[in-house]
Amino acid sequence: MSDASLDGSHITRADVAHLARLARLAVTDDELDVFAGQLDVILGAVARVGEVAAADIPPMSHAVPMTNVYRADEVTPSLPRDSVLAGAPVVEDDKFRVPRILAEDA
Repeated sequence: MSDASLDGSHITRADVAHLARLARLAVTDDELDVFAGQLDVILGAVARVGEVAAADIPPMSHAVPMTNVYRADEVTPSLPRDSVLAGAPVVEDDKFRVPRILAEDA
């Protein structure tokens, strides 16, 4: 892109054509004018955001304070193995037996 477009001034058709060529996009002459205007608006908005005096505002990941909602891990009794396996259609070596879904060489 031209130096003029980097300092916040006007985006040219040549700049848009260059970007389109880098992105390997086919762009018509009419689209060059439209895209140049749109890119000017976008870059102007980005420049205005960059002007905000936010040096004293800490970065944040959420707009509202977040607290940990997870509970602590605690060991609790589980169902006995025999009770769990009693509902299985097929049991083998104290485990659920399921049909093979992958080929042997996979």
